[in-house]
Amino acid sequence: MNTINETNFKFPNQKSVYKGKVREVYNINDDLLVMIATDRLSAFDVVLPRQIPFKGQILNQIATKMMNDTADIVPNWLIANPDENVAVGQLCEPFKVEMVIRGYVSGHAAREYKLGKRVLCGVEMPEGLKENDKFPNPIITPSTKAANGEHDEDISREAILSQGIVSKEDYLILEDYTRKLFQRGTEIAAQRGLILVDTKYEFGKTKEGKIVLIDEIHTPDSSRYFYADGYQERQDKGEHQKQLSKEFVRQWLIENGFQGKENQQIPTMNDEKIIEISNRYIELYEQITGETFVKASTENVLERIEKNVINFLNG
Repeated sequence: MNTINETNFKFPNQKSVYKGKVREVYNINDDLLVMIATDRLSAFDVVLPRQIPFKGQILNQIATKMMNDTADIVPNWLIANPDENVAVGQLCEPFKVEMVIRGYVSGHAAREYKLGKRVLCGVEMPEGLKENDKFPNPIITPSTKAANGEHDEDISREAILSQGIVSKEDYLILEDYTRKLFQRGTEIAAQRGLILVDTKYEFGKTKEGKIVLIDEIHTPDSSRYFYADGYQERQDKGEHQKQLSKEFVRQWLIENGFQGKENQQIPTMNDEKIIEISNRYIELYEQITGETFVKASTENVLERIEKNVINFLNG
């Protein structure tokens, strides 16, 4: 099965290309961005050696659907999807923070809580909670946007403002948009029998100075979901929650001695594990969208993408 590891396109009026952990972004004439979702898989800020079939298509199509389903409350960068793996949008100047919002004590928050910490990114977490309990109210715990290969770092609202990373006026808009998106995402998830546990949003500014949502939204790479059915029963019994997110990849890596730390060896994923991960991504797509996933042809996949993007740009 052909997967997309890397692209090296030369599109009409292309100015530059930025290659992130899983996406590659082409600047067209300082006007448009062509974002290609590859099949690369990252965890603990490290890109793993093998790609996951259909992962890029899944992320791109979930993000597109969620952008469309939230455009009435928060403006976004998206203009078109000329290919299953491609989003084209307005060129924006990204803010150098990721807006992480958490409704439950899970993942990173749970790991910090277990260490006895009760303040995360300057936000107090109440006593007496256990892993996967719901916070009384969702908390915003921003992180810095690290360069490729480096780790994102927790940062407080106060530090963001005092260091001038984002102006106060803009930051208040980012917080407002983050809460609105999380509320809408929670409602969409509930309709599908899911709980949106936590997620992250990225924002940018258009040439006109308008703040818009960019990148992905409510995908398994940026979000954690629990199944609503049986959630409380599992909590009462102290059992693990049934979840749909990339956390299962992180847990497998942890069990195999890897957390992205220095001198740690990335464990080898065999074909069976790769297919299992692909199937989990497809499961999440179908759960969160309520639609059957249709696999795009992977024959000559790079040629397909190039042709579709060029047709769009020339159109």
